[in-house]
Amino acid sequence: MPLHEIFVGLGVLVASVVFVHEARRRGALNEQSLVTVTGALVGGAIGMRLAGWLETLNLSDLWLYGSRSILGGLTGAYIGVLIAKRIIGYKQRTGDLFAPAVALGMAVGRIGCHLTEAPGRPTELPWGVHAPPTTPECPGCLTGQAMHPSFIYEIIFQLAVFAALLWARRRLTEPGELFTLYLAAYAVFRFLVEFTRANETVWLDLTRPQWFLIPGLLLLALRLRYGWRRGHYDPLFKRKVMT
Repeated sequence: MPLHEIFVGLGVLVASVVFVHEARRRGALNEQSLVTVTGALVGGAIGMRLAGWLETLNLSDLWLYGSRSILGGLTGAYIGVLIAKRIIGYKQRTGDLFAPAVALGMAVGRIGCHLTEAPGRPTELPWGVHAPPTTPECPGCLTGQAMHPSFIYEIIFQLAVFAALLWARRRLTEPGELFTLYLAAYAVFRFLVEFTRANETVWLDLTRPQWFLIPGLLLLALRLRYGWRRGHYDPLFKRKVMT
């Protein structure tokens, strides 16, 4: 089995363990919540493949390249959970159960990306890394250029966010807000880290993931404003609501 897929599988396993632990802690571990995990796994797998295929529009590439699209996987997992909950009639919010699990699972999965994919764009920073010349789709690897360790940036980010979510989960009482904060943080980070990644730019010097993220960032900004004005995040800052 390729090294990349091994770490993706380990990431899924870690995320599943964290989800079960968090669901048990919140008293939400039941058949319905486990069905949502199945929906996330199936939807995530389909989303990763479809997103990769849309970049090539070649049906023969559907299985080969789809596994590399994390944004497609997250979108597919979200839709998969919604469909699973609709099928079984489960109305409880589950996003807060998924947030820490996804963060830690992503950190593990990105190790495989770092070991097998083009690290990032060329850099003169002292922590630039060199990848083997056999790395696919990496011209800089052939010339021995130092490149941004973009996947290391994400591993550090995901671990830091995982720790922050563990701290915030006991303070936020409004359902869904922990998940909203994670999505917003990751969307902003991913948009910025794209400037260091080796992805092809398509328009205005922005990559496909960045164009995919722009409408999501706008919607998340509105969602955060909604939660802030209603005091949902007050416990994080010990801010008193004006009356």
